[in-house]
Amino acid sequence: MILSGARYVESPNCRPRKGESKGEGVEVDCIVLHYISLPPGQFGTGCVERFFTNTLDWKEHPYFKEIEGFEVSAHFLLLRDGALVQFVDTGLVAYHAGKSRWRGREEVNDFSIGIELEGAKDVPFTDEQYGALAGLVRELMRVHPSISIDNIVGHEDVAPGRKEDPGELFDWERLRRGIGRTENA
Repeated sequence: MILSGARYVESPNCRPRKGESKGEGVEVDCIVLHYISLPPGQFGTGCVERFFTNTLDWKEHPYFKEIEGFEVSAHFLLLRDGALVQFVDTGLVAYHAGKSRWRGREEVNDFSIGIELEGAKDVPFTDEQYGALAGLVRELMRVHPSISIDNIVGHEDVAPGRKEDPGELFDWERLRRGIGRTENA
């Protein structure tokens, strides 16, 4: 699915879900939330979009040497003002979770949708982001009915010890209230 309310910027960092070529695609039943800012802690630079589309100038900032050559994407990026950018059709795998595991299943990218929130570990997310995220999650749950509230997780949950996002400042209860679900669906 390409969401009509999002600005679509196609990322090459994706692939069909396992089994797609045989008509047996893996069912999407999980959403993984992340935060990202490039350079770290700087917002509104456009660098995340260039990173996800393999057009980032690695010489633009010293930090970029640490991520040079990585092929990363997410299905969606929620900017600080609540604007939504989509990079990958939800029917495809985006490269957001890396080495990961959830409820006994490896390779979380294969059965999940990745949502990046423009943010940082020590910066609260905005009201606009929470509002837009709740609307996006409701729509994703409508289109992909196998997604349940207890399968909306953080990167820290699927890659513990390796990742820490969306972090301690993310208000999970606020998200649950926003999507209208406070218990398992």
